[in-house]
Amino acid sequence: MARTPAIPTRVLLICAAIGVATGLVGGVAGWITPLVLASPLLFLYGLVLGSHVLPGIVAQEVLRRPLVALITHVIAALVATAFNPAWALRFLGTALLFGAIQEGVAALTRYRAWGAWRFFVSAALIGVVVAVAVFFAAHLSTLPLWAQIAYLAVSVLGPVAWTAIGLAVGTALTRAGVARR
Repeated sequence: MARTPAIPTRVLLICAAIGVATGLVGGVAGWITPLVLASPLLFLYGLVLGSHVLPGIVAQEVLRRPLVALITHVIAALVATAFNPAWALRFLGTALLFGAIQEGVAALTRYRAWGAWRFFVSAALIGVVVAVAVFFAAHLSTLPLWAQIAYLAVSVLGPVAWTAIGLAVGTALTRAGVARR
């Protein structure tokens, strides 16, 4: 007797399509990152890094199932790696971290609450984690106080802004019939 797979092929294919599309965005973000980090606009890095929330947000908005954020993030990281192979571990690490946070917030609601608020909670949590980690790793305390404050604000608001974009894309894909609920 044939057993139903834990994750249907249709779901995996949708994750793959979303992962490729958002991986292209991640690849472009990878190209922009060194330019931002080496410029006086260093405090805008959170906006660039925030784009990496897209795979999980779009996948969860379209599919509303467990594990789709994590799967889609890993696929997107592999696609982004094609743009900058030297950053493969950074892309994969970011994918696992962001995907785990998004899956964790969804799991706390037992994958039953899909209101926009839930997506923005995960975005804010990702923003805080990124802001603190990069602040210390990049020694941003050496920047003027205004730049430190701007960096922290942009780091938290960057993922929130990208989440709004991801929700809009996910809603449009759902309306177009990409996934049947």
